[in-house]
Amino acid sequence: MRNDLAARRQGRGWSQGRLADELGVSRQTVISLEKGRFDPSLPLAFRIAALFDCRIEDVFTPDGI
Repeated sequence: MRNDLAARRQGRGWSQGRLADELGVSRQTVISLEKGRFDPSLPLAFRIAALFDCRIEDVFTPDGI
């Protein structure tokens, strides 16, 4: 799954650590999400979308679409 999490984070001037704190996850989780090595749970995807005031599908795009 592709995502634009890094661009959204950088747009706010946040470090990966700051985003991790905002989401209540580890910095390693943020790194894995941004690199596409980890797909978020549904509750985490909702928290990410709420944090950036958008829809889940605005942040995450399934492969092949």
